[in-house]
Formats: sequence, C-alpha cells, structure tokens
Amino acid sequence: MEQTADVVNVATQNVQAAPQNGFWGLVMYCAVVFGIIYLFMVRPNKKRMAEYQKMLDSLQVGNRVMAAGIYGTVKKINEKSLEVEIAKGVVIEVNKNAVAIAE
Repeated sequence: MEQTADVVNVATQNVQAAPQNGFWGLVMYCAVVFGIIYLFMVRPNKKRMAEYQKMLDSLQVGNRVMAAGIYGTVKKINEKSLEVEIAKGVVIEVNKNAVAIAE
C-alpha cells in the first residue's frame, strides 16, 4: 500500500513539474512558421508582381509583345486591354494581364 502511495506521489510531482507554457510555445511555433512562409513565398511574389506591374505601365504603342503565345505589336492601349496587331491588318484585343514583352 505504501508503494502505491509513493507511485501516486511521484506521478503527481511529474505532472506538476510539466511545463505550463504550452500555449506560448504554440504561439511561437506558429509565428516562426508564418515568418518562414512570408519570407519564402509572399515577399518574393509581391516583388515579382510589382515588377510585372511596372512592365505593364511602361507599355507603349509599337512595343512587341506576346499574349497567349501569339506575338504582335501594340496598336492601342485601353484601360484593361491592349489591341495587338498579329499580322498586317489583323488586330486582336487581349487582356493586359495576359501580356509579356517579347524579347
């Protein structure tokens, strides 16, 4: 009977000695994970999108562009689209976000 009491006392001491900072450990873990995601995914994507927007803003009539794999020359710039001449007398309208500058 005395052994059982000793086992119970040791068990309660171990439970009481367990760390009580489980919540803050979880918060720190989540902060580290979100920090890593931000550094390796969000920040580079924002930088890439800013460069792409800068390229779209610099488009001018006469620039050679590629839209959906089709090369052409910008003939007119609208607010959300471009008119691109892909062959002599053939003009198509494409969304600005589907355009890349042809090299």
